Amino acid sequence: MTRPSLATYSRFAQRVRRRYEAELALLAPGVPDPAQLQATFDALQAQGQNPANALRITRQLVIERLLCLDCAQQLPLALVTQAMTDLAEFALNRALAQAQAALDPSHGEPRTPTGQRAQVWVVGMGKLGARELNVSSDIDLIYVYDEDGETAGDAQGRGRITNHEYFGKVVRAVYALVGDTTEHGFVFRVDLALRPNGNSGPAAVSLDALEEYLHVQGREWERFAWLKSRVVAPFESVTSGATQALRKVVMPFVFRRYLDYSVFDSLRILHRQIREHSAKRSAGRPERANDVKLSRGGIREIEFTVQLLQVVRGGHFPELRTRPTLSALPRLVRANLMSGQTAQALARAYVFLRQIEHRIQYLDDQQTHVLPTQDQDLNWIAETMGFASSQALLSQLDVHRELVAQEFDKLLGGPEPECKGCHNGKPGNGSQTIEELLPQLGEAFRQRLASWCQHPRVLALRDEARARLQRLLARTAQWVDEGRVTEEAAVRLVDWMEPLLRRESYLALLLERPQVHERLLRLLGAARWPARYLLRHPGVIDELASPAMMEERFNAEEFEAELDHRRTALTGTGEDDEETQLNLLRRAHHAEVFRTLARDVEGKLSVEQVADDLSALADAVLRVTTRWCWSHLKKAHRAQPRFGIIAYGKLGGKELGYGSDLDLVFVFDDDDENAPEIYAALVRKLINWLTVKTGEGDLYEIDTALRPNGNAGLLITSFAAYANYQQQRGSNTAWTWEHQAMTRARCVLGDASLRERFDAVRKAVISAPRDANSLRTEIAAMRERMASAKPVRGDKFDIKYSAGGMIDAEFVMQFLVLSQSAAHPELMANAGNIALLERAEILGLLPAGVGHGAASAYRALRQVQHKARLNEESIQLAPQDMQTERAAILALWHAVFGITS
Repeated sequence: MTRPSLATYSRFAQRVRRRYEAELALLAPGVPDPAQLQATFDALQAQGQNPANALRITRQLVIERLLCLDCAQQLPLALVTQAMTDLAEFALNRALAQAQAALDPSHGEPRTPTGQRAQVWVVGMGKLGARELNVSSDIDLIYVYDEDGETAGDAQGRGRITNHEYFGKVVRAVYALVGDTTEHGFVFRVDLALRPNGNSGPAAVSLDALEEYLHVQGREWERFAWLKSRVVAPFESVTSGATQALRKVVMPFVFRRYLDYSVFDSLRILHRQIREHSAKRSAGRPERANDVKLSRGGIREIEFTVQLLQVVRGGHFPELRTRPTLSALPRLVRANLMSGQTAQALARAYVFLRQIEHRIQYLDDQQTHVLPTQDQDLNWIAETMGFASSQALLSQLDVHRELVAQEFDKLLGGPEPECKGCHNGKPGNGSQTIEELLPQLGEAFRQRLASWCQHPRVLALRDEARARLQRLLARTAQWVDEGRVTEEAAVRLVDWMEPLLRRESYLALLLERPQVHERLLRLLGAARWPARYLLRHPGVIDELASPAMMEERFNAEEFEAELDHRRTALTGTGEDDEETQLNLLRRAHHAEVFRTLARDVEGKLSVEQVADDLSALADAVLRVTTRWCWSHLKKAHRAQPRFGIIAYGKLGGKELGYGSDLDLVFVFDDDDENAPEIYAALVRKLINWLTVKTGEGDLYEIDTALRPNGNAGLLITSFAAYANYQQQRGSNTAWTWEHQAMTRARCVLGDASLRERFDAVRKAVISAPRDANSLRTEIAAMRERMASAKPVRGDKFDIKYSAGGMIDAEFVMQFLVLSQSAAHPELMANAGNIALLERAEILGLLPAGVGHGAASAYRALRQVQHKARLNEESIQLAPQDMQTERAAILALWHAVFGITS
């Protein structure tokens, strides 16, 4: 085989060819894969090599092959790292099997309390776990076994030891087979320092011991380490699914239920320690400052950037839970955590830096990341990467590293961690105690905050968390003093934070993201209801981090696609149980409601736009939830249900408000003999999914009283029965008030055929011949009964129920639609009261100016109602308020009904 000329420069390659010239042909041509590794290993054993030697020689041949393909043919990085990962997994599986085979005759197999063989899992961390292993990398391993117990003993029952002792021996045996240096070198350098309690901890830990350690002692930096963890041996445990037990322990440790910005400080400290260590290593050795992994803008900063966003958001975004760096970057883009341009630039930098790293290691098979100082070596690296000179290589390297450093600094550009030894143990500038801060505050803020001086939750905070809180309060006070936020907002911030003080991650979020802190204060200062919503769903405040959010509108298609994407990600990791899906729906829904709320109080949306977006969100939630419930329904008999949901009331009229319930009627259109039973089960599950309260709250309250025969009727009926009921066919028919409700009905779920047939039924009901005088009398009487049922005390004006209020306008419009649609089809559209009032005037059904005046009045009343609800104020006003609007609607009522309402 002719060797490419570029590869011959490598001193490592020269040594391999001299030492193993006869063995080079044992590795089949091409990129080594598991089958080729096995064949080469077997051939070496057939020549008389023992397993340890055969593994080492195989390793030498593999790296020599990768060197040739990479340097001469620009082998893609992914193929190089996959080949090295395959080699590590092959070696560890062979070594593990041999170690246990050697121990079992002396001690017997390790047993669980139920008599089964206890299993040990070799967990690959770091680049091995992520399948990103470089060509001269060490491998970080943790050994975990499933259960404590003791071994069975030898044939005579002797030699029994605990499982803990047995697996400790396994670890040492595997290390000898893989990590010891012999005349043929090593297979991989092995590092066990990431195990619980580090080098002072046991070589192997039980699953229970690991769970306790992570829960009680696990540190923030260990979350980053376990993020990339993966069981690499034995293969059988991975394929059988036995390792899911380990995953269930690790995932909640790495990815927290709540957004966790406390990891920022931990990562800053870790990164600072790495940089300080790198600086010490290069002291007096300036050439060591050119480290492509650890220096500023190096590989580690790309990894930290990606991992930080994964750890912070992975609890809410399951699709971010991926190990490889290059796989995570596009997922961060899809989750709107990074721009596509930045992700692509970081990916290019990562590949470039990793390729340089490999070439540095190809030179001498040394675990180093420092650029060589010899001109010949540097020129060789440049040539193998396609550069004309080392200067061109270094210039491109500087470009990549500067970009990486800027992105890393941008992400971690928050405050430096508190130095506990500074200022003689007293807080430094910007970290005044609450007592020291009080004299600087306004009266209301001071009185509210004074209660925190001896508050048990504040006193129970860790020093680090208390320092964060103090800095946050100092910043708030400064903004109040500058007039950037109101004192009322500051008081409400304290109200909001008090029950959440134990969740330190929220303190960290607000401190790390000043723009979120300021937007939150503005939101709290604008109205009372947002504060209550945020108290129920505090995790949504992270939505304020996006500056573009204020200019956007709800997009149902993107919302549904994102939810389905996240559910698919959960399915891929085996975490798609019903409770997890319920919480996924709730978090997504609460986030969208909050986005709309934030735009609303900032004045970015009109009342009508708020209602449109909240209604579109409810429609989307109903579609997604129905799909997911159907997939969970054991009785489901077809791929897609033949099922429909008809919305009435505020959702039907696209006038949904915050916290509104949903008036729904459920129908099916399926001839299957078991259809009534199947769809009844679907509706029960659907209502449960929408209304049940989980740790993330609920979605909506559901009212089904408008179904045929009301609460006495079936929960779901066939569409044919529904149509007959509405169209007065047979003895069981709808009442007038149900036809009034039909004016605002809308099919929000169902196939095209069902929607068309519903529209036909609605049209037939609305345009059916009616005696106008009888209808007028009946609706007027209904209005009187409502007035009696909803009395307004004193001389207050209730903008909804008083004469001249919103109900009057709605009843007028329902009368006009039911009595005039046959002659004027323009009134049939479910366009909302404001648009229909304008149309009625244009059609000559109302005197000139009356329809327009009433429409404007109705809009104004809705705005006042909306603002009052946001601020949790009464909608009963003083009699002199809104007299113009009240008069306009009274004129409308008089024009249509000729009487005073």
